[in-house]
Amino acid sequence: MVTNKRTRLWLVVLLGIIGSVTVSAQSFRVQCPTSTITHPEAANNNAEPPYTGPTAFTPGSAGYLSPSAKVNGAIKCQQISGGDGYATMGDGTQTYMFSFGPLSGLADMANGLPGTEFPNVFNTTFSGTLMPGDPATTDGQDNSAWPPSNNLGAFTYNGAVGLAPDLDAIGDGICTAPCLDGHVDPRQIEDIGVMNGNIPAPLMAIDEDDEYFLTLTNVGMIMRPDLFEQHTVHFHGYPNASAFYDGVPDASVAINIGGSFTYYYLAPDAGTYFWHCHITPPEHLQMGMVGQMYVRPRQNRVPSTTTLYAALQQQELDPRTACNSAADILCSNPLPVVNTGATGGGKYAYNDGDGSTYYDVEYPLQIHGFDPNFHFEGMTFNPEGFADMKDKYFLLNGRSYPDTVTPGPMQTQTSDGRMHFSQPLPSIINIAAGQKALLRISDLDVTEYQTLASYGIPMHVVGYNAKLLRDQAGNNMYYYTNSITLAGGESLDVILDSTGVPKGTYYLYTPQLDHLSNDAENFGGLMTEVHVN
Repeated sequence: MVTNKRTRLWLVVLLGIIGSVTVSAQSFRVQCPTSTITHPEAANNNAEPPYTGPTAFTPGSAGYLSPSAKVNGAIKCQQISGGDGYATMGDGTQTYMFSFGPLSGLADMANGLPGTEFPNVFNTTFSGTLMPGDPATTDGQDNSAWPPSNNLGAFTYNGAVGLAPDLDAIGDGICTAPCLDGHVDPRQIEDIGVMNGNIPAPLMAIDEDDEYFLTLTNVGMIMRPDLFEQHTVHFHGYPNASAFYDGVPDASVAINIGGSFTYYYLAPDAGTYFWHCHITPPEHLQMGMVGQMYVRPRQNRVPSTTTLYAALQQQELDPRTACNSAADILCSNPLPVVNTGATGGGKYAYNDGDGSTYYDVEYPLQIHGFDPNFHFEGMTFNPEGFADMKDKYFLLNGRSYPDTVTPGPMQTQTSDGRMHFSQPLPSIINIAAGQKALLRISDLDVTEYQTLASYGIPMHVVGYNAKLLRDQAGNNMYYYTNSITLAGGESLDVILDSTGVPKGTYYLYTPQLDHLSNDAENFGGLMTEVHVN
């Protein structure tokens, strides 16, 4: 018995040592290279070049193909946190979430823009000291006053939170200041990342041909210290080149508390995608770990002197996007039947070749639902009732009406006593008379089908699940409707054309009457306004 006790004691000590080594080996890091094999010139990676034809490759001295001419795309980077936070529902209730938050592009996302940045913006350090709740603290000032102000003040920082010089390398003469090589200040990351969850999760946007580096940092869930939850990023329906970056933990990796991991993606075909955590998905999706991403088409970069039809012909010479519609049933962008002669210089939802998906303004709209009982149980250490899950808050970009039309970011005071921009993205739609608005609609609801109706301005549906609605013969399969219905995991690209529409306020809302509510309140829910100005 003495031997057994000693064996058990040493086993406990050994496990403790192994555990401490594992934890200490984890660290926060961030990655955003200024150049890569595919984009070798750092000076050219901070802006999108015009598209004039496929990238030309030649064999390099290292034995692989290197770009030699017409290098398309650029490098984009983003950093997000995995943790928890609170959001404010349409009836004023504060709801606890598992959630992702922004750790780069803070000012852009507080202004309703994607937090995806070029390297020359991402790889910058903040001149002052970031405070818990920034940018809701209005550039480091106290934000405990109530009601809160949505004024961003002088806050304009969009770099990576915590990015810091490598002082050891500078001291050893290996590099000169600022010597930014991915080292970070963990205090800054924790100050900003803890309790800073967003619903929807940070918005992402890249362009075709971009290389995208996304760093996920797991800051832990301070309201649930009993949970050692891992997190991942899974781009739903997104054709990854490698399962290693797919975010499904069985075939990929999962990020522990105190660790960071940088995902790498080569931008696929244009369209509206979405992403979520793939750790116990029904729980983490319901709790709020869902966001939207969209890929802008090459056609946006076609010069105004080039016809879109000719540009699409050039794209079909690119091996990555070659489209033999006679043999390839997965061809995503066949040439249109009719060459309309439309030229570039505009904004488009897809590489249509005929200008039919042109728009003036775009609005991402993420549909989601919260079950308040499930969230309450998630906060109070009680087992969640998966079988009884039923949404009672119905959200557009994380808000219910009338908050959907509140301009600017919405703040929530959390348990740290600070305001946080928990719901940065309004869903009010403003269209100048005669213009077109692209609605990038995705449904990430866990339990419900969701319907959105638009009366007065017909919906022109041009894309479904990140694919242009066009048959293999080149016929456009777009359709007009006054309502669309989506299941969880589906997306649509819809264009609202205000040509000939009288100026005024219109509504985008669900005809499902029980979804026009904020829990017990009978007015609110899944609804927003369309303003034709």
